[in-house]
Amino acid sequence: MKPELLLSRIRVVLCRPSHPGNIGAAARAMKTMGLSDLRLVHPRTFPDPEAEARATGAVDVLKSAKIDDSLAEALAGAVFVVALSARRRDLGPEIGVPREMAGRLLAEAAKGPVALVFGNESVGLSNDEIQQCHAAVTIPTNPEFSSLNLGSAVQVLCYELRTLAFADNLPAVDPTVTPFSSPLASHDELEGLYAHFAAVMTATGFLNPEQPGRLMPKIRRLFGRARIEKDEINILRGILAATQNTTGHARKN
Repeated sequence: MKPELLLSRIRVVLCRPSHPGNIGAAARAMKTMGLSDLRLVHPRTFPDPEAEARATGAVDVLKSAKIDDSLAEALAGAVFVVALSARRRDLGPEIGVPREMAGRLLAEAAKGPVALVFGNESVGLSNDEIQQCHAAVTIPTNPEFSSLNLGSAVQVLCYELRTLAFADNLPAVDPTVTPFSSPLASHDELEGLYAHFAAVMTATGFLNPEQPGRLMPKIRRLFGRARIEKDEINILRGILAATQNTTGHARKN
């Protein structure tokens, strides 16, 4: 099944969101990762200008969001439901990590609609809401500061879903956008650069040809690791030439 179709079958359900800005941030997080089915259960304020401001380019996801009176209504027809939970609950569903649960959601999405449920910003999901879910996921955070913004949590899980949906076949970068680059420098161009460096460092007293030590081998290793381009060679040699001109002028004076 095509990754885009799998992602279209994933609902993001926000239960009792209290801040409209977080709804907008969640919509934006979804759209950047190719998800579009947003469900809101008893939002405190929606629609709201702040939600649209935070959505930035994903207002269409907000406009198509469905408002439900209960979690059960938002989950109707879903074949698999995962809740975000920061802690284990008594008699609650099993808890997994994002990559694992993203994989399970995608596997079940091949069979029908699935849902990813997020709780209220302050109190999370109630025990009753958690028990309506088949599994739970927790995002590993710094135990000394584990507070994670709702929009950020949605972004993390949507990213995992997209990464696994496309596996090693993520859509290519827009072919109309050509990254700026020039061909890699040739061996002789690199040798010319090294010779130029040696000449300038000798002229400035930075390199003592009688006791060169490991300076030139380190410079060779540095640029060998960088795999520099022809244009970059020209820039570096231009800087070196300017240094030579400045040094020569200073000596004349």
